[in-house]
Amino acid sequence: MPKIKTHKATAKRFKITGSGKIRRLKGGRSHLRRKKRKQTKRLFDKTIPLETGGEIKRVKRLAPYLKKG
Repeated sequence: MPKIKTHKATAKRFKITGSGKIRRLKGGRSHLRRKKRKQTKRLFDKTIPLETGGEIKRVKRLAPYLKKG
């Protein structure tokens, strides 16, 4: 059976933790940062886990060989 192609944009945006959870960065962090509070900018640096089953299923389908890291 042939290998499945990985959706490269998905592979760059999501990471898998050691326990197997999928984490993502928040959106809206790249522009208009001068207006935002320091606290808000710090919150952009953290990754947050995917919670809904539909999102997790979609990411796993788009990037079946996603690496831990």
